[in-house]
Amino acid sequence: MAKILVIRLSAIGDVALTIPVLYSVARAYPDDSFTILTQIFLLPVFINRPANLDVIGINTKGPERSTRGFLRFARAYSRYDFDMVIDLHRVIRTRIISLLFRLAGKKVYGMNKARCERRRLVSQRFKVLQPLRPVTERYADVFRRAGFDFGMSFRSLFDSKPAENIFVDMFPAAKRIGIAPFAKHPGKVYPPDKMEAVIAGLSRREQVGLYLFGSRGSEQKKLEEWAARYPRTCSVAGKYSLDNELRLISNLDVLLCMDSANMHFASLVETPIVSVWGATHPFAGFYPYRRDFSRAVQLELPCRPCSIYGSKPCRRKDFACMTLLPPSKIIAMVEEELFPELDCKD
Repeated sequence: MAKILVIRLSAIGDVALTIPVLYSVARAYPDDSFTILTQIFLLPVFINRPANLDVIGINTKGPERSTRGFLRFARAYSRYDFDMVIDLHRVIRTRIISLLFRLAGKKVYGMNKARCERRRLVSQRFKVLQPLRPVTERYADVFRRAGFDFGMSFRSLFDSKPAENIFVDMFPAAKRIGIAPFAKHPGKVYPPDKMEAVIAGLSRREQVGLYLFGSRGSEQKKLEEWAARYPRTCSVAGKYSLDNELRLISNLDVLLCMDSANMHFASLVETPIVSVWGATHPFAGFYPYRRDFSRAVQLELPCRPCSIYGSKPCRRKDFACMTLLPPSKIIAMVEEELFPELDCKD
């Protein structure tokens, strides 16, 4: 029986994208054991996992944040009896852990990040606008190079155990629309005034209920303001743990979101997705698992995409990719997903 350590420390969406691969390979090799090392706050995402898949947490915002603290953790962990390391991150921290295992004579396999292809995708003068290999497939490639022959069998976190409906449902006969309007970087966030127009437009349909998703603090405050302003709208921000939030998302009829972690959470529970794209692009490989591009709302501008992760400043200074995107286009896409039998332009 082989013991395999898999490393992916961040970001939230990238860790979520490991799940289809980890669950698939673990089920294909039940006699081997797999351990994923990731941020401690992300451990609840790995629910209903195969019996031979374990999760270990690291806190790079706490005890392991300093160089000394991280090295202490890495040295201690390198003494564990793993036969192989699969590094799906390849940053300084994970390279240090991998090096310690290499020095102990263990095999280490790393991910190809396709940096050249990504640079061409975001180039302004020599842009090559074509889909890159999905990140989930790049993750799977690393396992296959390590000798694991498997197919992507994963479909949902709730395949083996259906999610209970934990909604306190204020709108019992309604179609449930989740809205997750925030992301880490400005280039991936639809302007709040325009998002409010989307919420206002969707709330006019009496047969829908809106559930607003976000984190505590300023996001929660804004969502509660919107919830108080529009009918059949409530905020669930800050009210549920991460695993229960996944259960909430699994009970939605559609999730409207940015290029963000919530988009990937929805893909892990087979919830239909309408995603809004600005500085980033679905072609970069971070599109939701097993989804086509038909529900991506975006403007075709010559400057797009300008960033793989949405962290770069806008060269135009106006974020036209978001500010010029009309709310009506987003509303129409959501209603088309919910009511395909209707003419949603009416």
